[in-house]
Amino acid sequence: MISKIQIQGVASYQTPVILDTDKKVNIIYGLNGTGKSTLSNYLYNRSEVGYEKCSITINEDEEILVYNQKFIHDNFFEADNLKGIFSLSKENKETKEKIEAVEIELEKMIKKSELEQKNIEAEEKKITKTKDQACEKVWEIKKKYSGGDRVLEYCLENLKGKKETLFDYISSLEKPLSQPQKDIPQIKKEVEAISGETAKKSTLLQKITIEDPTTESNTILEEIIVGSDDSPVSGLIKKLNNSDWVRKGIAFITRPEPDQPSECPFCQERTITEALANQISNYFNETYDNSIGSISNLLERYKIIASNLSPLDIYKTHPFAESFLPELTEKYLALEKTLTENLATIKAKLNTPSVPLSLSATKYLVQDLNNIIEKINNCASKHNHRIDNIETEMTALKRDFWNFLRWEYDQTISPCISDSKASIEVIKEHQFKKAEALKEATKKRNEITELQRLTINIEESITKINDSLTQLGITDFSIEKHNDTLYRIVRNKNSQAIFSSLSEGEKMIISFLYFCELCKGKRNASEVTKKKIAIIDDPVSSLSHIYVYNIGQLLKTEFFSSASFEQVFVLTHSLYFFYELADSNHARRGENQKLFRLTKNNNGTSIKTMKYEEVQNDYHSYWTVINDKNQSPALIANCMRNIIEYFFNFVQKADLSNVVQKPELQENKFQAFCRYINRESHSLGQNIFDFKEFNYEDFREGLKLVFQVTGYPEHYEKMTKSLVP
Repeated sequence: MISKIQIQGVASYQTPVILDTDKKVNIIYGLNGTGKSTLSNYLYNRSEVGYEKCSITINEDEEILVYNQKFIHDNFFEADNLKGIFSLSKENKETKEKIEAVEIELEKMIKKSELEQKNIEAEEKKITKTKDQACEKVWEIKKKYSGGDRVLEYCLENLKGKKETLFDYISSLEKPLSQPQKDIPQIKKEVEAISGETAKKSTLLQKITIEDPTTESNTILEEIIVGSDDSPVSGLIKKLNNSDWVRKGIAFITRPEPDQPSECPFCQERTITEALANQISNYFNETYDNSIGSISNLLERYKIIASNLSPLDIYKTHPFAESFLPELTEKYLALEKTLTENLATIKAKLNTPSVPLSLSATKYLVQDLNNIIEKINNCASKHNHRIDNIETEMTALKRDFWNFLRWEYDQTISPCISDSKASIEVIKEHQFKKAEALKEATKKRNEITELQRLTINIEESITKINDSLTQLGITDFSIEKHNDTLYRIVRNKNSQAIFSSLSEGEKMIISFLYFCELCKGKRNASEVTKKKIAIIDDPVSSLSHIYVYNIGQLLKTEFFSSASFEQVFVLTHSLYFFYELADSNHARRGENQKLFRLTKNNNGTSIKTMKYEEVQNDYHSYWTVINDKNQSPALIANCMRNIIEYFFNFVQKADLSNVVQKPELQENKFQAFCRYINRESHSLGQNIFDFKEFNYEDFREGLKLVFQVTGYPEHYEKMTKSLVP
């Protein structure tokens, strides 16, 4: 059974149009040009160019038989002779029974293959469900990293369109052996550093240098600097160990006049004579002054060294110093402190030259600090190198990005892969069993073919087609056996190009009758019976209304009610024919039939289910037809029947056959009217409408009588007066 048809990308089917059904009988109504032929042409040849985007959901081992203009063209225009339709001979009972037995075995193999196919589909659904859930989870990546600042969106290039594409990509990656060192914030930070408008190269920090490394090793600070031993006061100064105190006091001595001592800066007595002043002054000789000068020079040089140390902020604010800030700060402050202390030591030496002092070495402090600066510069150099090689670096960061996410989403990906592999193994097992069943089915078909070769004939089909033509009142032409496998059409014993000389209606009748026999039989002797699905496209398109009812009854009898057909699709532009086929019994229609309407606008063709009640909108149009006696007799009679069926089915809920059994309608002149109105109870041969039976006034009076005897004369009067053409 066909459960779904999708038409897309051909003719007026601009967007996907889907027909879903679970019913045996499907009736599709659509005006000419709405896409009926496109639909039937696809089902006629699904491999034809242009239908690549179309699809059909159908069980295996089912045969689709399509009646449309292509069928007519292929079977009647390209050759004068028609292929024979074979059926089993009734006489060969034994062989027939063998065939039926083999067909039962064949059916078992087909069902077995279908069961295996269902098992396969069940596993495929499990795979699909598991993967869909995994895809939904992994799709978080797209939502998270393709919006916002979009820094990492480049990693998702070509992966943002479909969930399945993204999942297939990440699941194809090998899971890292250990958790990646770089997480997403770090990767993002590195991407921002080398890409975009904010990306720029970083300058390198200058290393710290001590310009005069001998300064700190100068031994003058360790020397005891005192005055000359030749001075008469040197002994006393040494004894008192106060040369530094004396040196500072000299600055406060006023030069004494001869025979007039000056005031002592220490005791404030006038004890400093000219001779004493000279002795004290001579104590601090040139050697002493040179030593003091050397210390002063050392102080100036060291001030320069200390002042050349760049401020700490220069190092702390470097873009790559953040990771080294604690150590950097510690080493810098240690160096700064040592320099400050050394300066203080030199100054102290100047104040107390006689006290030996020494400076702390800064060499190792400088080395430690420069080691940190080198680490910072290395980071900066790597950064600059990345900018110079941005494509390579961005690729590497993209790899880091996916490695991290592959690790993070492994609990989603690995179970999905594992479950899918398990299901694939199950599918392989079912596929093997299915293949075995199909192989056995092929053997059974071959066996049936060999048996059928003994029993085939085509005379039965010829007889049925010719009988149907006669019942329809067509005697101008018939078909006859050409050879064991072919028919031919003959008219007055002339078999040359007969089909091309037929009227359009005659062509439609004979081609449809041929199709009916083809559906019931086989095209050739080797054909094996399959489940059949019939697609019938507008079989009344070129027929007068005389035949509409007859074709409708033929469809109901030979297709709708036949167990030989698993499913039937009828497409028509005729609303009368559409309603003729639709079952008026609500419960029965709901169980067996589904109605559809094809429409077309600027957006293309669309299809939707159609309610039976929608057809009632044409009730008034039927009254318009019967009120015009110049209309075709068959059309008038058909409209009368439709009016009665509409009205009494939906208003009075009365059965049609009961309506025409009223005693008032039993007069002879109403018999033709009653037979036509109640024609559903007659067979095809008994149900032919004869023009000679039609009398407009009798039919009109019969219709009026129906409404009068059932208690609705006002309705009749209203509809005949208000809708007079």
